[in-house]
Amino acid sequence: MPEISVIIPIYNEEKNILLLYKRVSDVLQNLNVEYELVFVNDGSKDKSINIICSLAKSDLSVKYIDFSRNFGHQIAVTAGLDKCTGNFIVIIDADLQDPPELIIDLYAKAKQGFEVVYAKRKTRKGENVLKKLTAYVFYRLLAKITSCEIPVDTGDFRIMSRKVLDVLKNMPEQQKYLRGQIAWIGFNQTFVEYDRNERHSGKTGYTYRKMLKFAFDGITSFSNFPLKVASIAGFIVSGIAFIIMLYTLYSRFVSKDFVPGWTSLMLSVMFIGGIQLICMGIIGEYISRIANNVRNRPLYIINETNLNTIEVESPKVLE
Repeated sequence: MPEISVIIPIYNEEKNILLLYKRVSDVLQNLNVEYELVFVNDGSKDKSINIICSLAKSDLSVKYIDFSRNFGHQIAVTAGLDKCTGNFIVIIDADLQDPPELIIDLYAKAKQGFEVVYAKRKTRKGENVLKKLTAYVFYRLLAKITSCEIPVDTGDFRIMSRKVLDVLKNMPEQQKYLRGQIAWIGFNQTFVEYDRNERHSGKTGYTYRKMLKFAFDGITSFSNFPLKVASIAGFIVSGIAFIIMLYTLYSRFVSKDFVPGWTSLMLSVMFIGGIQLICMGIIGEYISRIANNVRNRPLYIINETNLNTIEVESPKVLE
């Protein structure tokens, strides 16, 4: 078993792979440990898989998993976690925004007895104001409404022990939010701060649409707060509707001061209907996630891999 496994999800990163490979390899060789690099090709449409296969032919430490199609970043990381064999596992993206050289500090902390060491961003270079603002708001909102403490200003870049991975592999959710799952597991966790660089080359695969879906996955996986909001909104709207009903009856039968018409009626109906639709949408999000897990479809389909088919078994009973 290697000492360190590095999981690298790949989606259209042909211009970054070789430089990433060199920097990560240099770092791990300087640490003087056995290691493996697990590249997970998430349905790339460029020459990423060809470059990875070439590296695998010249370097036995390079492993790869090639998906049958694009399954998403979190699923790609999950596949690498399922197949890796190291005592310590590092997750890092291929865009070189997260410096591979920080692995030295992460590993040093892990050797001190910490089961998880995550990289916490001090600054975020090369990102526009809107992305920084939405990230800032999302992480702090999630921290407020979740029952477990999910670190703010962190991504998936971290190192974890085999103990944590064994527990993580027993969490089969379809909608993966790995940084939340790892925080929920607990154990001794700490962080290392760093300045995040701008992307080396290419375009990010995280569009605003994907980021919004990712945010929904994080919130619905670790909080019932939206359901509570829906319930509270239902009570508030019901109270307002009851007051309007009393006022209508008073105007009609006591003060005799009313104007026949449909304006107030339509406003009330549309207001109540809008709240109902919002609440139904929130409940529907949770139900759809339950349905996806009940179907029990495989998280991913592997087209090709050079990894050994024998997997490291996770414990049946967690203590």
